[in-house]
Amino acid sequence: MNILVVEDEKKVASFIKRGLEDDNYKVAVAYDGLDGFRQARDGDYNLVIMDMMLPKKDGMAVVRELRDAGNRVPVLMLTARDNMEDIVSGLDAGSDDYLTKPFAFAELLARVRALLRRGEQDRGAEIRFADLRLDPVSHKVWRGVKEIDLTSKEYGLLEYLMRNPNTVLSRAMIAEHVWDYAFDSFTNIIDVYVNYLRKKIDKDYPGKLIHTVRGQGYILREG
Repeated sequence: MNILVVEDEKKVASFIKRGLEDDNYKVAVAYDGLDGFRQARDGDYNLVIMDMMLPKKDGMAVVRELRDAGNRVPVLMLTARDNMEDIVSGLDAGSDDYLTKPFAFAELLARVRALLRRGEQDRGAEIRFADLRLDPVSHKVWRGVKEIDLTSKEYGLLEYLMRNPNTVLSRAMIAEHVWDYAFDSFTNIIDVYVNYLRKKIDKDYPGKLIHTVRGQGYILREG
């Protein structure tokens, strides 16, 4: 597995590189956003670990430009900011997961493995529910004939719902499977993303598909 680390703090970059190489990953390093974007765009990587605050081009701009160019490489965002607004901004830009600094390397490694596993699972047949269609290869989604533009996390949430239709999914289950992270049960970040998804999937259609089960979680069902 080839991993690109984009981190301007050379000691941190070296620490991550050595640890990943000890676990038998092949690792390349970029120290600024412009070089990171170039390497991620032109290289054949299975995962990118991206610091949010970078010289020349910040991490969110790099990820956004990669996604706009159709590059779907999984991205783990590193950030010293831990408030919800910054986390949501990073996820909305197209990153797949985040990790706040300082972090234990064991946690970084667990996130890396989870994202790589998810990348393997993305290869598969089209998923359908009611008039929704989801293509795990291209990450495209349609409701009826209309293509729905989703962010990376909105897509991940919808895919999880579509792989488990007519099943109540708790916030803890969603956090574990979509974010690979044990979110505090009181956080509203999952509710925020469900609302984002509803506006795109349900708002302009008479048949609502995403429903709240009070006190339990969410369910994808017709009616």
